[in-house]
Amino acid sequence: MQRRSLVKLGIVVLLASFLGWTSLSAKNAKGVDFNRDKQRVLLLSSSGYKDTGYLNHALPWLKEFVEKNNLQNKKIAFVPYAGVRKSYDAYENQVKEALRSLGVEIVSIHKGKVKEQIQKADAIFVGGGNTFELVNQLYKNDLIELIAKRVSEGVPYVGWSAGSNVAGATMQTTNDMPIVEPESFNTFNIFPYQINPHFISGKPKGHNGESREERLEEFLIVNPKAVVYALPEGVALWIEGKKVKVLGMDKNAPLLKLEHKKDIQKINIGSEFTY
Repeated sequence: MQRRSLVKLGIVVLLASFLGWTSLSAKNAKGVDFNRDKQRVLLLSSSGYKDTGYLNHALPWLKEFVEKNNLQNKKIAFVPYAGVRKSYDAYENQVKEALRSLGVEIVSIHKGKVKEQIQKADAIFVGGGNTFELVNQLYKNDLIELIAKRVSEGVPYVGWSAGSNVAGATMQTTNDMPIVEPESFNTFNIFPYQINPHFISGKPKGHNGESREERLEEFLIVNPKAVVYALPEGVALWIEGKKVKVLGMDKNAPLLKLEHKKDIQKINIGSEFTY
């Protein structure tokens, strides 16, 4: 009788564990999905353009974004987690120096209680680096849902490189090496499509690996319902609600839209679209 009770107890525990794991997996598979009507977002392909220096090419856009969203003298929560080859302090100082002319107060979230920093921030900036480590730390600090929620409430968001990639539905179209394994590939889902920053077309002479187009084609073969927006260097997306304006340094390097079994669509610099 006692043995039978123990067997039943074991079955119950295993079932509960399975259901708990299933519930967690289902949550991760779905990801976050908040209302987007109040979003105010600027997504940069990169922190540089040719030899213009760190974030210099984007200063006019950033200045306009700061002014339009009344961020002068306001607190910016900077997320430094993508920085691997430099300390968080060094990364914070680099961004502060680059954006000094904007008149904002940039504070890296590693200097305090991270959730509290995000909750109290007037805006959120997420820097570039390694996307896998960025997402890894976002999950470890339980920030994915919190940041997505704050952006849905109208808190301005600026990202560059990895910080732009994670604004998409998942991080699966990053260009980075998987140096760590994050809890999930699901990210902020601010812009509910895939983002590929630093897009470079074709192959350098003598290169025998896949081109970026081929890599993204592989992604779309496995994920045929997904849509990928590829941002060449110097391209940015200014998003207000569900309206997107395409910014760029070179009219000959437009935004690209890639879908399964469809020709690549070019979206001109200066154009707008809704989703």
